[in-house]
Amino acid sequence: MAPILYSFRRCPYAMRARLAIAANDRRVALREIVLREKPAAMLDASPKGTVPVLVLPDGTVIDQSLDIMRWACANTGDAAWPTGNDAGLIAVNDGEFKHHLDRYKYADRYDVDPIEHRAAATGLLRDLDERLRASASLGSSAQSMTDLAIMPFVRQFAQTDRSYFDGLPFARLQAWLAMHLASPLFARVMIRPAAWQPGDPPLSFPTTDAH
Repeated sequence: MAPILYSFRRCPYAMRARLAIAANDRRVALREIVLREKPAAMLDASPKGTVPVLVLPDGTVIDQSLDIMRWACANTGDAAWPTGNDAGLIAVNDGEFKHHLDRYKYADRYDVDPIEHRAAATGLLRDLDERLRASASLGSSAQSMTDLAIMPFVRQFAQTDRSYFDGLPFARLQAWLAMHLASPLFARVMIRPAAWQPGDPPLSFPTTDAH
């Protein structure tokens, strides 16, 4: 029996969990959800009601994306990840950057000035661009867990106003994001499954096809 992963395709937290699972050749039964119609089975496993949620065969529930990433790489050289600078980068991404990203993308929801929060987030992206001056990746390799943890959030920023992102003087960061978006790994995790319904046959993830 494979672990069950509840996911939502566009959610950056769920995206990085899927990236780690696929990058480490783990196998799960993927259950794509509709956020406005969350399945009872997912809520029973994790009442907080957010994705991703991983349910292991023994009933253990892992419902934080970084913990799912750690599970995915538990038997690899990244077993102790994240440490040192990587842990700091992820803390900034998940804290300060995500705070400003949400208020830039969903300004009406928060009743704030999106330009103010876009500027604050841009300053943090500048830091990533500077880090990429010394290396083509944020972590130890092009598809390190650190890069996979941060990339979905940079993608979400870029997608909010692509012309603005493309016009920034951050050539290294833009090339880094483009490399990830064009990678076979990204294609594998961005499949478009139908929303899961009770009784559906298990959908093995990652699949061999990337449509």
